Amino acid sequence: QVQLVESGGGLVQPGGSLRLSCTASGIIFSAYNMRWFRQTPGQPREFVAGIDSGGSTNFADSVKGRFTISRDNAKNTVFLQINSLEPGDTAVYYCNAVFSFTTHWGQGTQVTVSS
Repeated sequence: QVQLVESGGGLVQPGGSLRLSCTASGIIFSAYNMRWFRQTPGQPREFVAGIDSGGSTNFADSVKGRFTISRDNAKNTVFLQINSLEPGDTAVYYCNAVFSFTTHWGQGTQVTVSS
């Protein structure tokens, strides 16, 4: 059974940092393109960052320069480093794994940016 488990969310003050993790099981992790999305109530899920199986990365314009994505294939884990957090970054962050026509989602982790 495929599982993606996110962790690392929480409450942080503006300007702070967080490191989100997503650990996968039940898939050949190294073959998958991994992505992070985020969603706020009443809004569609929004792409944030992606890293493909070869390690190439891409980011939404709104987070470029503040977010970094990386992966550790030995640990079946993808990371999202979030710096200079803003209240607008408050959302549930979801991990997504894609290979060919197959996609899997995690359950999400809440990030709240507030003073």
